[in-house]
Amino acid sequence: MPRIERATYVADYRIRLRFADGNEGEVNLAGELWGEVFEPLKDLAVFRDFHLNPELNTITWPTGADFAPEFLYEMAMAEPVA
Repeated sequence: MPRIERATYVADYRIRLRFADGNEGEVNLAGELWGEVFEPLKDLAVFRDFHLNPELNTITWPTGADFAPEFLYEMAMAEPVA
């Protein structure tokens, strides 16, 4: 399972992630914020309030939202490096 070591807010709904295997990339989560748990993240102030959760190996929000680390890894590796 991918493990996120560092997460940095970039802009809008983009976060730069560094994984334990040394890979890093940027994810744009704008198109993923649908459904009850993710709806509050459309507010950028709420979106920017993410934290790295080492127990879950991913980023989480105080609202209870999180994305699977495998999903974030695939997204980060698919996006061109900025």
